[in-house]
Amino acid sequence: MKLQALLLADIGQLLTLQSAPSKPGPRRGSALKDLGIIENAAVLCLGGKIVSVGTTKDALRDPWLRKNRKNVIEIDCAGKVVLPGFVDSHTHPVFASPRLVDFEKRIEGASYEEIAKAGGGIQSSLEGVRKASKRVLADKVLVALHHMAEHGTTTVEAKSGYGLTVESELKSLEAIRKAASQWPGTVVATLLGAHVVPKEFRGCSQKYVETVCKEMIPQAAKRKLAQFVDVFCDKGAFTGAETEQIFQAATEHGLSARAHMCQLSETVLRPFLHFNPASFDHMDHVNDDDINALAKHDTVATLVPGANYFLGLKKYPQARKLIDAGVSVALATDYNPGTSPTLSMPMAMSLACTHMKMSPAEAITASTINGAWALRVADRKGTIESGKDADLAVFAVQDYREIPYWFGADLCSMTIANGAIAYSG
Repeated sequence: MKLQALLLADIGQLLTLQSAPSKPGPRRGSALKDLGIIENAAVLCLGGKIVSVGTTKDALRDPWLRKNRKNVIEIDCAGKVVLPGFVDSHTHPVFASPRLVDFEKRIEGASYEEIAKAGGGIQSSLEGVRKASKRVLADKVLVALHHMAEHGTTTVEAKSGYGLTVESELKSLEAIRKAASQWPGTVVATLLGAHVVPKEFRGCSQKYVETVCKEMIPQAAKRKLAQFVDVFCDKGAFTGAETEQIFQAATEHGLSARAHMCQLSETVLRPFLHFNPASFDHMDHVNDDDINALAKHDTVATLVPGANYFLGLKKYPQARKLIDAGVSVALATDYNPGTSPTLSMPMAMSLACTHMKMSPAEAITASTINGAWALRVADRKGTIESGKDADLAVFAVQDYREIPYWFGADLCSMTIANGAIAYSG
C-alpha cells in the first residue's frame, strides 16, 4: 500500500520529545520533563516517515511542499496538541473472555492469592485460550489494537501467556502476528510461557520450566514469533533461579529478556541484570540497593498503575523515588482480563500523576520515548523528528497537561501510525 503524504498544520502544541539527554539511552531525572514543545507547529510525513518538523509558517514556505501540495493530505489541527503516538510496552491481549467472577470476588474482599487458589486468576483464562482457534484469538487481539489506537497508541507490546502449553502459546503468538498484519501500528510480540505454573505441573515446576526452555523458546525463536521472553518472577509464580534458567535459554536462542518483577513481593533484581533485560515491570516492592543498581543500567522500570487501581490497592509503585534516584521509568496499561482491563494510555498517565505523583510531562515521556526504550525500538519510535516513523496522536485539548487531567475522557481525535490514519474521531 502506497502511503500518501500528510501535513499536520496549525498545531497548538507539538510535543516533539526531541530533547537531548545528558547521555544516550532512556530518559532519566530532569530529562523526563523536557518535551521539546513547538507552538504553531507543523509536521510533514512521507512514505510512513517524518520528513520535517517546525512551525506552520516555515512548512508552508518549503519548496517541495509548495510544488507538491496538491498531492498532500492536509490536516488542520486547529490549535490542538500533537505528540508521539503512545508506546504501550506491557499488554496481555490474547484471551477469550473477561474474568467477571474474579471481579466480583475481589469486590467481596477476596485477595489476589485467594482468587488464584480458588481456581480464578490466570488459571481461569487457560481453558478459553486453549480451546479457541487462532482466528478467534487474532480477531480479539485486532479489536483491542483498534481500541488502543482510539486512545492514541501506535506501538504495542503483546504477550502470550494464557495458554501455557507449547501448542497454545505458539498459537497465541501466531494470533498476535496475524492481528498485527491487519493493523497499521507496530506490534512487538513477547513469549510469556512462564506466566504461572499450570495446574497439570503443580508440584513439579522444574519440569514445566524445562518445557518453556526446551520447547517453547526454541520454537518461538525458530519461527520468529517473538522478540522477547517474559517471566512472572514472584511468589506463586516462578523463583529467581527458575527465572535465570529461562533468561539463559532466551539468550541462547537470540531473544531478549523482560520480566514481571516485585509486584506482589520483593525480589532481588541484581542477579538478573547481567542478562541485560529490556524492562522490569510492576516494581511495587523494590529495595534501595536495587534502585541504585537500576540507575546505572538501561533496564527500564515499567510501571502499570492500572493494575493497582483495579485491584483496589492502596500502595502504588514509588515512581518519585525511582525517578529521583535516576532510574529510567516507563508507563504502560498492563491491559489484561484479570487485573487491568484498560486500553487507555491516558488513563494510565492520569493514575501516574494522581497516585504516583509524576508530573504530566514525566508521564508523557514515560509513555512515549521511554516506552520505546523498553521495547528497544527507540531508534524509530517515541519522538517526532525527521527520519522516525510517522506515529502521531492528536488530542482535542489546548494544553498537554489536559491529557492526564481529564481522566476517563476520550479526547484523542486522530491517530497516525506508520504514516497511515489508524483512527479519526
